[in-house]
Amino acid sequence: MIQLEVWGDYALFSRPELKVERMSYDVPTPSAARGLVEAIYYHPGLCWHIDRIYLLEPIRFVSIRRNEVDSKLLGSAARAAAQGSQAPLYLVTSQSIVQRASLVLQKVHYVIEAHFTMTEQASPGDNPGKFQDIVTRRMERGQCFHTPYLGCREFPAHFRRWPGGPIPAIDETRELGLMLYDFDYTDPKNIAPTYFRARLERGVVDLTHCEVLR
Repeated sequence: MIQLEVWGDYALFSRPELKVERMSYDVPTPSAARGLVEAIYYHPGLCWHIDRIYLLEPIRFVSIRRNEVDSKLLGSAARAAAQGSQAPLYLVTSQSIVQRASLVLQKVHYVIEAHFTMTEQASPGDNPGKFQDIVTRRMERGQCFHTPYLGCREFPAHFRRWPGGPIPAIDETRELGLMLYDFDYTDPKNIAPTYFRARLERGVVDLTHCEVLR
């Protein structure tokens, strides 16, 4: 089990029901929390499970405007180019840029509590103690495979190992509604989102006994 402290100026955990203008969930989704942990240490021989998310700062929203592009390169365009098509296989940012409003979280501070289980891809020399030592060392040294981010790559996260002791979560309790949990990769041809009914209990989102809805 690990306790990872993360914080940053802004965060955007996008609600999937909104197509153009982006709006963040009140708290990180379990998949976003898992992404933060995996940025520090990922290995095919283990699988991370998020147990609890502690909020150390009140939930604050702010509206900002962000530059995005209004188009994307399709796989069909890449195949056509490989077959000799003369259509351009690139985007000109200056011609595709648009400004869109986003409702994002401001001054966020969390502690993510997680554990891992071994997978079938673990080698004979792998064991839980080895992985625990590696991830603990990486948290303490500030090492990561890529810069962890808070929902969007433009919102980087600072992180460190929680030093121990009681976690001073905010004193707030309320229902957060239906929230994205993660993606089901059981069938690679039909990756499906899963959801759960989130609840903030005295500043903690407890995922240990939540019901995952498909």
